[in-house]
Amino acid sequence: MIEVNNLCHSFKVGKRGKEHDINVLKNVSFYIQQGEMATIVGKSGSGKSTLLHLLSGYLSPSSGMIGINETDVSRFNEREWAKFRLENIGFIFQNFQLISHLTTFANIELPLTIKGVDSDERKKLVSNMLEDVGLSNHADHYPNELSGGQQQRVSIARALITEPKVIFADEPTGSLDTETEQEILSLIHDLNTVKGITFLMITHDEEVARASHRRWKLKDGILQEEGVLHEV
Repeated sequence: MIEVNNLCHSFKVGKRGKEHDINVLKNVSFYIQQGEMATIVGKSGSGKSTLLHLLSGYLSPSSGMIGINETDVSRFNEREWAKFRLENIGFIFQNFQLISHLTTFANIELPLTIKGVDSDERKKLVSNMLEDVGLSNHADHYPNELSGGQQQRVSIARALITEPKVIFADEPTGSLDTETEQEILSLIHDLNTVKGITFLMITHDEEVARASHRRWKLKDGILQEEGVLHEV
């Protein structure tokens, strides 16, 4: 589902004429099979966010190849990336990134609206998704009326609503307490198992990493596989 070969990325720093490159990612290679839940761990500054931005198309690699769902996306332009993300990728964020003036229902519905799904189909899909994530009784609530765990469930539902092939989760439990973290990890595990969606989670949390099928460690831009933890 995801294949990365010899991926490198660097940033130019310094004044014009005296610029030099800082290598953030160095020949990163890995693959993730369909239906796997994989984790990349690393401390702040290790290159985790840069890697996720490259995989999502918000940065262009200096060199190397990125393949997602049997498509080489390495040289996509912005329009191609926008279409590809909408059809193939869902996102879960640490800070939820919900739209404050929209209800739970409307936040989850938004990707379907952008995709051009008709209103009757949107209503049916969102209602089913609310039931899947245990929020049927909160459809009309606004984000500030929800707990942190409930807001993350809305974020997960929004990520899933277009039935993506893969979900990128950036510190999905980073702003939650321990009990709520376990609830969200259990939900992600159930969705991965039942729906067969491929998850790639970026985290520094060992508890999150232990829930994965496979994990890597990113340190100083170099990726090291730490083995298969659980079979799919």
